[in-house]
Amino acid sequence: MNRRASRLFRRGSRPPVRPHPVDLAERLEHAQGLDRTIRTISTGVQRVLRPGPVKDALHGVPAGHPAHPPLTDLPVGCWVSAAVLDLIPGTGRASQALVAAGLAGAVPTALTGLADWSALHREQQRVGLVHAMGTLSASAFYTASLVARHRGRDGAGRALGFAGLTALLAGGFLGGHLAFRQGAGASHADQVAHLVPLGWHDLCEASELPDGWPVHRRLGYIGLFVLRTGDDIHVLADRCSHLAGPLHQGRITTDDNADPCVVCPWHGSTFRVRDGAVVHGPATGRQPAFESRVTDDGTVQVRPIA
Repeated sequence: MNRRASRLFRRGSRPPVRPHPVDLAERLEHAQGLDRTIRTISTGVQRVLRPGPVKDALHGVPAGHPAHPPLTDLPVGCWVSAAVLDLIPGTGRASQALVAAGLAGAVPTALTGLADWSALHREQQRVGLVHAMGTLSASAFYTASLVARHRGRDGAGRALGFAGLTALLAGGFLGGHLAFRQGAGASHADQVAHLVPLGWHDLCEASELPDGWPVHRRLGYIGLFVLRTGDDIHVLADRCSHLAGPLHQGRITTDDNADPCVVCPWHGSTFRVRDGAVVHGPATGRQPAFESRVTDDGTVQVRPIA
């Protein structure tokens, strides 16, 4: 330790601390300089990707699960395997095939990711944009690697492949931050099975409920969306499973079978109020629903649907 460092240490100064990768990711959440690019891309995606079967499929509505995360396994698995084979002599053809398969799998992965990204909060979109830049860079490196390998320049192909793997791992780290720290793709609906005891629970007086207009009511720790249509009373957990939007502020519509539905006011997820089923994304998880009944004295009682 030199004299200057020793004097600083004695004065109580701390040595410089290198930023943790999570700290860098959290800084991206507040990087407002990305917003102009985000608005341009997001507006373009929303113009091209209109609500309907294609958009729902890209979100993963038919599967009841976000489509993007499992699709990432194909390019990541292929490219990591190619990197391992590149360290073993005599495996050039197999490694080349894996690079090509990874590029093919990157196409649907990118499309589903773009669809999900366009329906996120701004802080999530900032991280997601840099995540996409990392994975796009990885695809560009692997494309160049495939071309080099095809031309017999195996050394350059391997070097470009390892560059692509580095970009892929950096982008993947941000994807993990987006999913696990920021909750993109996870269900944000209240987990009623853990918060509501078994049996029937008094909620409110039936006379309080306007016909055809949703209201908010509380049951213990959770907020509820309550809609009366004639003699029927429909009750859902109020926090939208997509990103916790307030369903009681949403628009009431109907599906193709004329069943009443609610459209989340934040990102347009549509749920059937009878059972919480997803009609349109970006939400993919069913909204927790409740059975209801009215007692002889006019009290509305509810219990979770198993």
